[in-house]
Amino acid sequence: MIGIFDYGVGNLLNLKNAIDHLGLENCIVQNSDQLESCSRMLLPGVGAFAPAMGHLRGSGMFKRLQEKVESGMPLLGICLGAQLLLEESSEDGKCRGLGWIPGKVRRFQHSLKVPQIGWNQVQFQQKDQIFKKLRSSSYFYFVHSYFMEPETGDMVLGITDYGHEFASVVHRDNLWGVQFHPEKSQQAGLDLLRNFCTMESSS
Repeated sequence: MIGIFDYGVGNLLNLKNAIDHLGLENCIVQNSDQLESCSRMLLPGVGAFAPAMGHLRGSGMFKRLQEKVESGMPLLGICLGAQLLLEESSEDGKCRGLGWIPGKVRRFQHSLKVPQIGWNQVQFQQKDQIFKKLRSSSYFYFVHSYFMEPETGDMVLGITDYGHEFASVVHRDNLWGVQFHPEKSQQAGLDLLRNFCTMESSS
């Protein structure tokens, strides 16, 4: 069962439609009983970092989600959901994240339009199951003003250039994060979601 974690900040319908299109069993997780039945989890997110963290910690499911992640359940963070995996964000001063992936979230500081909205390429930096049958330089759909900056380069699976290079795909153990929206990224996005949802798990 693929869980789509509902903590009040996410475009759940489009993501569920994408997983439905792939023919994979899934549910929107709104309580701990649903969480228990999930073998892997999608953590979506839109909006601001601090309110999202507040919703996540106040969801009533956070402790069990953390236990499941620590036990090895694969989790994919999407857009803001990916940023929450890191230690802190500079949005609205400084806000602590989940700290599951060492690193920080920073705002773009350049002359290009912020937020970045539209299609951009992802250059693969390492081989990974999530990229199965995908080509490096594939295009995905982005909407964001902040970007992930993992502590070490070995956690960066993909990079994108928007004013400067930034990490657009990150990975640590059973955790993945993508800065783009795979559910809005046509076939490449569907392929990436299928890869995550069907990859072998060590948990």
